[in-house]
Amino acid sequence: MVDLLLGLQWGDEGKGKIVDVLTKNYDIIARFQGGPNAGHTLEFDGIKHVLHTIPSGIFHENAVNVVGNGVVIDPVIFKKELENLSKFNIDFKKKLLISRKAHLILPTHRLLDAASEASKGKAKIGSTLKGIGPTYMDKTGRNGIRVGDTELTDWKDRYRALANKHEAMIDFYNVDIQYDLKELETEFFKAVETLKELTFIDSEEYLYQAQKTGKSILAEGAQGSLLDIDFGTYPYVTSSNTTAAGACTGLGVAPNTIKEVIGIFKAYATRVGSGPFPTELFDEYGKTMGRVGNEFGATTGRPRRCGWLDLVALKYAVQVNGVTQLMMMKGDVLSGFDTLNVCTAYNYKGKTITHLPYNIEEENVTPIYTEMAGWKEDLTKMTTTSQFPKALNDYIQFLEKELEVPIKIVSVGPDRTQTIHR
Repeated sequence: MVDLLLGLQWGDEGKGKIVDVLTKNYDIIARFQGGPNAGHTLEFDGIKHVLHTIPSGIFHENAVNVVGNGVVIDPVIFKKELENLSKFNIDFKKKLLISRKAHLILPTHRLLDAASEASKGKAKIGSTLKGIGPTYMDKTGRNGIRVGDTELTDWKDRYRALANKHEAMIDFYNVDIQYDLKELETEFFKAVETLKELTFIDSEEYLYQAQKTGKSILAEGAQGSLLDIDFGTYPYVTSSNTTAAGACTGLGVAPNTIKEVIGIFKAYATRVGSGPFPTELFDEYGKTMGRVGNEFGATTGRPRRCGWLDLVALKYAVQVNGVTQLMMMKGDVLSGFDTLNVCTAYNYKGKTITHLPYNIEEENVTPIYTEMAGWKEDLTKMTTTSQFPKALNDYIQFLEKELEVPIKIVSVGPDRTQTIHR
């Protein structure tokens, strides 16, 4: 049995926290796409943890954590993650397994990313500059270096050939990027040796055998559905499939083994970087959401753009992923607003539509809102739904009716204890 956990907006929905909350129900937590451009924040026992590549079940003794073939790994960032977790006495050799088919991010991938973004000027897409895009380009271009290659005797020759090609490409962009590749490579090769101390697996075989013996698996996605390379707001997207289909290709699990598809969304909407955002707010409401919600990227520290919940986009994500249950995050952030708006349709080129069109740039799309009553109560100390104010229950029921999927969890704060089951 495989359950999927996915973000339904532009990422940053709170997936890390929910994986941490749900891990006790699963034997294996498996990350299936993306790279260290993801930042999953977990908070418990008064400590805040930010993970980038390591699955969010790593703090639980019962769960094995798998980094799947669809993930791209930066050994340098991975090594720092391991060092940050060293004080927790985790047996990484046993608890953290790496797919041999996962691709490696090289130092020159990061440099290429920076050169490409710099060359675009005002048209830049808001890359995190972690080398993700160039690594996936090498993967699809059949040039990439995979984790399993580091076990081969000639792997450094393969590395050199690809790095030389990258340097020629960086020169082609003709932008001023200062770097010392020798220094970057020293750090990189040292980090690869640390990576090789972990257990490498043929993950598709491992997960197949795990299912045969009745083990339960939670597939953890990174980023969000609206950043999917095929179904997101292209070209302002990430380089992998963040939707449910990405779990099949990113782990090698068959579609007919997937049971629950758990979709996570914020009670409002946020976006990091460039790209269209129909419900974005530039007023005090938006500033308050950002301040109260502490809306800064876990990986980049960039402030997130904030806006009202967009049900047109959310319905689209529910549909594309086949979501079976929903979890609403950051309900507490909306406390104190007199009224709330929810986008239920778009005015698209003069017509009212309720589906996500090909292009949602602001010259084409104006959101149509339904206004609802807000609530003043502080939700952060609440422990049961019976304590919820009527306006919050009305908000939840309205969303369930529109989305036609039950909301099973409401999060009222960052700590794992601030999670209310309905």
